[in-house]
Amino acid sequence: MARNKFDVDEQLETPFDFSHFKRAMVYVKRYKWRIILALLLSAISSIVALVGPLLTKEAVDTAIPKGDIPYIVILSAVFLVSIVISVVLGNIRQRIMTKAGQMMIYDIRKDLFAHLQELPFQYYDDRPQGKILVRVVNYVNNVSDMLTNGIINFILEIFNLIFITIFMFSVDARLALVIFAGVPVFIGVMIILKNRQRRAWQKVSNKNSNQTAYLAESINCIRVTQSFARENENAGIFRRLSTAYRKAWMKAVTVNNFVSFSVDNIRAVVDSALYFVGLLIIGYPAVSLGSILAMSNYSSRFWQPIINIASLYNNFVNAVAYLERIFETMDEPVDVKDAEDAYEMPNDIKGEVEYRDVTFAYEEGKNILENVSFTVKPGENIALVGPTGAGKTTIVNLLSRFYDLTGGAVLIDGNDISKVTLHSLREKMGIMMQDSFIFSGTIEDNIRYGKLDATEEEIRAAAKTVCADDFIMGLEKGYKTEMTEGGTQLSGGQRQLISFARTLISDPKILILDEATSSIDAKTEKELQKGLHELLKGRTSFIIAHRLSTIKNCDKIMFISNKGITEAGTHEELMAKKGDYYKLCMAQK
Repeated sequence: MARNKFDVDEQLETPFDFSHFKRAMVYVKRYKWRIILALLLSAISSIVALVGPLLTKEAVDTAIPKGDIPYIVILSAVFLVSIVISVVLGNIRQRIMTKAGQMMIYDIRKDLFAHLQELPFQYYDDRPQGKILVRVVNYVNNVSDMLTNGIINFILEIFNLIFITIFMFSVDARLALVIFAGVPVFIGVMIILKNRQRRAWQKVSNKNSNQTAYLAESINCIRVTQSFARENENAGIFRRLSTAYRKAWMKAVTVNNFVSFSVDNIRAVVDSALYFVGLLIIGYPAVSLGSILAMSNYSSRFWQPIINIASLYNNFVNAVAYLERIFETMDEPVDVKDAEDAYEMPNDIKGEVEYRDVTFAYEEGKNILENVSFTVKPGENIALVGPTGAGKTTIVNLLSRFYDLTGGAVLIDGNDISKVTLHSLREKMGIMMQDSFIFSGTIEDNIRYGKLDATEEEIRAAAKTVCADDFIMGLEKGYKTEMTEGGTQLSGGQRQLISFARTLISDPKILILDEATSSIDAKTEKELQKGLHELLKGRTSFIIAHRLSTIKNCDKIMFISNKGITEAGTHEELMAKKGDYYKLCMAQK
């Protein structure tokens, strides 16, 4: 999918076909025995309920004219028992299907989330977070009922129609044909509305996605919104998106309601024709009053399953729009993945890194890097500097294989990173990016995220190394202090220190620090550098920093500009050249 925004409707890459529904049925088959049991209970319940009109006919034609009170009491008791049995079985069936439905939701959402974990950064670069979130939560919820109750109800209503038809023809075949006369008209209405319904609900899906995307964006940037007093403007944007969603919904519902409207009118005409034919054309005694009353009851019961099927069809059309989005996400290619013959990166790597004629573009034809080549010896500390957008972060992202190269190769100890498994590659690295994200949970949990089996002693040792222990112990519950999502109760510098500890606790062979000290004050940074000096020994490290004071002591500094490396050397060597690096240093004085 092309780059998308909250105010741009998504376009489906592929149209829905029956294969999508077959894929959905895979989740249904996992619980087929529960569904079969529920279907059996529903069938018994329906058959028992259909005895009612026959009991009414018997009472009107036989028991009441004869004044047979005991017989009337027996018929009434049987009628009551049939209702109780039908209700009890229906309730049991509903409980079975509710549990099965929730299990299906779990399975679909689990598979969808697992696939999202594997998708490359590019996928998330191209679409708002809200449009991803709505597929995992809202859309899965919307299809769950169709996959459980929808399917079983459809089968049940078909059986109901068959049973009702049998009962009707057993009472009077002539009146049954009158009732059937309305079916072709109903089928014609459904054919006419089919495509309109699908298009209408696709539009609802789009507008819902847009609204959710903007809502997620607004929540994430609420501090910026309030800082610039943008509340009224943002509320206006949200009103426009909500209005678009409401209009799309009303149009879709209008199309849906036309189906019920058509069925109600067809049924009314059929009922009128039933009495007209029964009373005036065939007449008494060729047809009894009890037969007409029974057939009228069966007519109502005959059209009710048809109405239900029409409603189920509406729900199916609605769910189709959501299934398309769900499977489109599941079908999104995992461009960055293990090669078929991928092997494990050796555990005892030395940390030699080589970029060999590396070219990369986020968008085709717009290279960020071109023919970049350099070699980093094991244990060297490399600083990447240069103007914003020059490709510094891109270089380290390629080393971690967050993106695949457009051309060239990156090697670690002679191993082409495109030929080793992603897990074995990334577990050798400690990466701290510009965004110091803090997860909900304790500070201890956040640091342990870098090494799940880390002990409390290891966690505290890592925190001490990055000078985070003092402020953590100053909190009311220390390392057990609960963090909100994003760690909003901490300062920017404190969040970065926790992220630093999370990176260092994994004891990486290669360390990547992308603006790792940007939010840390000068005093803390000075202390932090002392701890890092020992940590960086024997480790290959890449450091990106705009504050040049933090990288003066690096083994090599590379200036990134014009799609490549324009200068490389130590701080003293580059200052003596009086080139790009020299100008950058002078600009910061």
